[in-house]
Amino acid sequence: MNKWFSSMTMLSSVQWLFFIFANTVMVPISVANAFHLPPDTMAMMLKTSLIFTGLACIFQGWKGHRYPLLEGHSGLMWGLILNLGLSASSLGMSYSAIGGGIATGILLACFVTIILAAFNGISLLQSIFNPMVMSVYLFLLTFQLVLIFFKGMLKITEQGTLDIPVSLFSIGIVIFVSLLKLKGSTTISNFSILIGLIVGWLFYDLLFVDQLEQTAQATGITFTLFPLGKPNLEFGIITVAFFAGIMNLSNTIASISASEKLFQKETSQKRYRQSIFITSIFSVIGTGFGLVPFTPYTSTIGFLQSTRILDKKPFFIGGALITLIGLIPALGSFLASMPMTVGNAVLFVAYLQLFGTAFNSLNGKVFNSNTIFRLAAPVLVGISLMNINPSLFKDLPVLIQPFISNGLIMGVFISILLEKMVNWSAFEQQFELKNG
Repeated sequence: MNKWFSSMTMLSSVQWLFFIFANTVMVPISVANAFHLPPDTMAMMLKTSLIFTGLACIFQGWKGHRYPLLEGHSGLMWGLILNLGLSASSLGMSYSAIGGGIATGILLACFVTIILAAFNGISLLQSIFNPMVMSVYLFLLTFQLVLIFFKGMLKITEQGTLDIPVSLFSIGIVIFVSLLKLKGSTTISNFSILIGLIVGWLFYDLLFVDQLEQTAQATGITFTLFPLGKPNLEFGIITVAFFAGIMNLSNTIASISASEKLFQKETSQKRYRQSIFITSIFSVIGTGFGLVPFTPYTSTIGFLQSTRILDKKPFFIGGALITLIGLIPALGSFLASMPMTVGNAVLFVAYLQLFGTAFNSLNGKVFNSNTIFRLAAPVLVGISLMNINPSLFKDLPVLIQPFISNGLIMGVFISILLEKMVNWSAFEQQFELKNG
């Protein structure tokens, strides 16, 4: 029992608590805003998000893949849902019609993935999302997350200009956490994320009193099933959501594959199936409360590499604390007052480690002038799309826009096509013969 509640374990648990919370809080709030939901519904979505995220983490670590990986809202699906919600006017549809179509598509995708897990279809998924596709996914995920957190740590004023004092403060936090990580003792280095969050939050409150972020307080919480819209038969929206839901499986394959290398152990097919089953069940439940579908966070590998704390006990306690915060609104409101620029600055440093994970996933593979297309084409096309304003695609069919404007989806899709249509081994053999 003492091992569960030692000072190191509790500090690690608090660090996990902040990490999970920082990666969760903005997702339900942004979706509720995109669909113009009332404050009490937004409060319900945030509350249930925290409860189910904590429980999903515990179940995955206990009965799923059994690694300490954050089970949170899928970034891929989050972006898609936001895009569809913000496109309501151009689609000529109501928010409830779009939300209902999304719910139907997600539920169908979950049903298919449960069947795959039940009838041992994991080998089929692994043949589609092979190691090269997963390397492309990891590179694109790294660029996407670092770009998001870099933009998030810079404060933008209502006039659209840069708030220089706050932005410089965020850069200072990045330097501070990086120095803790690189120059600190083993203990300080392992807790650099937690130290950075607490110190950054404290000094932000002291230096920028006039800019403290206010947390919206709802007068009550109304539990409503399918707040985004009840399931319907809007086939266009259903198709988009279903396809994205299937693509979301790449998160599970990539996360477990990366964890195998970090923990130096092989994951059985049974654990793959259990992980997909748990993700699908929580996604089904979450969809009923308007939540973005769940997935194991590949980006957690960067956090684990930063902290070097691979023990599961703090992870379980952190998950339990997040669930407790969801059950006690006052605690959630307190943590929600954390300056997002500080959270983004600290996560920016944590996710720099993910680039190493992506690089190492290549296993030292050497490319020639032909085979480099296998990696460069999907990665660079994906990055290019990430940096293009989605409004440039407004003349395309509206239901295609969320895919074309999503660099992560398009990069992974291009990689899958290249792996299935091109015989890369033949190019490698030709190169060896020429240079043999």
